Amino acid sequence: MRTKFLKFSMILALTITFTSCKDKAAEANTSDAEAAAVSESTSQKYTVNVSESIIHWKGFKPTGTHTGTINLDNGVFKTDDGKLQSGTFLIDMKSINVTDLEAGNGKENLESHLMGTVEGKEGDFFNVTKFPTAVFEITATESIAAGKTRLSGNLAMTGQKHNISFPVTITNEGDMMTIESEPFTIDRTTWGINFKSKSVFDNLGEKFINDDMELKITIKAKKT
Repeated sequence: MRTKFLKFSMILALTITFTSCKDKAAEANTSDAEAAAVSESTSQKYTVNVSESIIHWKGFKPTGTHTGTINLDNGVFKTDDGKLQSGTFLIDMKSINVTDLEAGNGKENLESHLMGTVEGKEGDFFNVTKFPTAVFEITATESIAAGKTRLSGNLAMTGQKHNISFPVTITNEGDMMTIESEPFTIDRTTWGINFKSKSVFDNLGEKFINDDMELKITIKAKKT
């Protein structure tokens, strides 16, 4: 009986490990900030349609996950010969929305904590009163496969700026351009968001929050 139990335990552990690895999004390459990309004066300009653009996020802890969205504030891209070359978009950090909790059942409390609008907890996460927007500016684009582009850019938030690189799919239909990323993760501590991080604080036990934060970006922009 003990042998059968041990075999079952090993199979279960392997299954959980395999599932976790399979479901985990790829980590974005992160490095020091770089010079923003510059386009020719003849480049075609696209303006972000903020009502159709969204960033989905996911946070992890031992007891489960939280999911949500963040809106864009504005943005502009430029293309040369139909290829994305440069651009910037602003993220409205005051729009942080939690989607896995119901109103009146923890949703508002978590949103306030993430935004740093709770007195005494302003610096735990994003402190939107001090840093109301985050900014992404393109530094490079590179074709990596059929229909796939590696997008690199400086992500500035909470007063720090670092370069990240991740795959996106760029499609054009009429006057509209869509930029859609695959889910990817960034290490929040790189931007000084250290609340309950095991890599920063000791003796947290199981009361920690993973450093990795998953993002999925969808942006629609119109030719202007």
